[in-house]
Amino acid sequence: MDNRNHQQQQQETSSSSVMCQLVSPEGDHLGAALYLPQNVGPPQLQEIVNHLLHNEDKLPYVFYIGDEELSVQLGAYMQQKNANVEVTLRIVYQPQAVFRIRPVNRCSATIAGHTEAVLAVSFSPDGRCLASGSGHKNWVLCIAWSPDGNHLVSGSKSGELILWDPKTGKQLGTPLTGHRKWITAVSWEPVHLQAPCRRFVSASKDGDARIWDITTRKCVIALTGHTNSVTCVKWGGDGLIYTGSEDCLIKVWETSQGKLVKTLQGHGHWVNSLALSTEYVLRTGAYDHTGKTYSTAEEMKEAALARYKKMRGNAPERLVSGSDDFTMFLWEPTICKQPKARMTGHQKLVNHVYFSPDGQWLASASFDKSVKLWNGITGKFVAAFRGHVADVYQISWSADSRLLLSGSKDSTLKVWDIRTRKLKQDLPGHADEVYAVDWSPDGQKVASGGKDRVLKLWMN
Repeated sequence: MDNRNHQQQQQETSSSSVMCQLVSPEGDHLGAALYLPQNVGPPQLQEIVNHLLHNEDKLPYVFYIGDEELSVQLGAYMQQKNANVEVTLRIVYQPQAVFRIRPVNRCSATIAGHTEAVLAVSFSPDGRCLASGSGHKNWVLCIAWSPDGNHLVSGSKSGELILWDPKTGKQLGTPLTGHRKWITAVSWEPVHLQAPCRRFVSASKDGDARIWDITTRKCVIALTGHTNSVTCVKWGGDGLIYTGSEDCLIKVWETSQGKLVKTLQGHGHWVNSLALSTEYVLRTGAYDHTGKTYSTAEEMKEAALARYKKMRGNAPERLVSGSDDFTMFLWEPTICKQPKARMTGHQKLVNHVYFSPDGQWLASASFDKSVKLWNGITGKFVAAFRGHVADVYQISWSADSRLLLSGSKDSTLKVWDIRTRKLKQDLPGHADEVYAVDWSPDGQKVASGGKDRVLKLWMN
């Protein structure tokens, strides 16, 4: 073939095709850049990615150029954007859950009976049971299920912790005492590190966090070092504990002796909320969308470890902090003391932060009436969800990471669609402020509780 023909052929190829580089959510290139025909769209890209990753079971993917989902063929995209064909198109592929959660749309139960505001709601790891916290002798401020589903702990305004047997609904023994002021948060040791679950950590207004052993019913380690109220605590998948405080600091602790490993600083005001990228698998342990049950603790531990490893991949566990200073920081604490990203944009305090179950997204709820969506790996801003007319208190994700739920002071719950970045549903029904929301890990139900002393259950 003479050179002229060859050049002509190359020109034809390039005019009818688009140079594309496939990139993982972490930013790694998947093979070399490819010339792809203009009629290639998401279905063909999905096949290419599955082929290049040698996936035996074909997985669903969604594709992003910048922060926008690619929903048309490449040629149509290039025309819409008036894009330069000479420039390589960077396409990020993002794995999707193989199952789909339907939005909730009907209130199936309104449970009265609480004598005070409902401040906490939480589904069990398998999604079959629901616990709610309100006033008994002392206000229940937080509740947490052990990831093996065997225990429930509640923390109250008096500083007491109470263990419950979920099977009978009865209190197990006397309250665990030691904290001098109210309990702000509780987090259990992951089941892939210890099965059956024995230890949990509590955070308190008294400035300490405490590790408890439920078999001996004693505080085994006190984590002291914060100079003000500890507002939040998370027990990470690598066995470290993270505490956030009104002293503006986040502290990282090891859990065999309670030694301080490092202090993360940067916030200019109270730290209100912490979230881990692995939170969904830590909370659900061995239970996934298939509904599989386990006969032994060892079996459960193995299944939980496999889920944790798969979710984490080769990346470190990420931590996000939300603060009264209107900002958030994204951290990789095992790697670096400096934040990976500072996330700004909220106009008022950040009350709640939460990673999506797949770790790809990050959502934040603020008193500026908005919910914001961020890239869970880079911390880059993606979208703002507006619609609430008052403070947004709490958020929760659907198990497939496609929908986000928010509860607000305006007495409504709203469901947002992550792909379209739009409001999917409005769930009115509460007579007053909605304090607590939770989407069950099996995706079938949503619970909400609020100032009207009512617990509502919504089904899809």
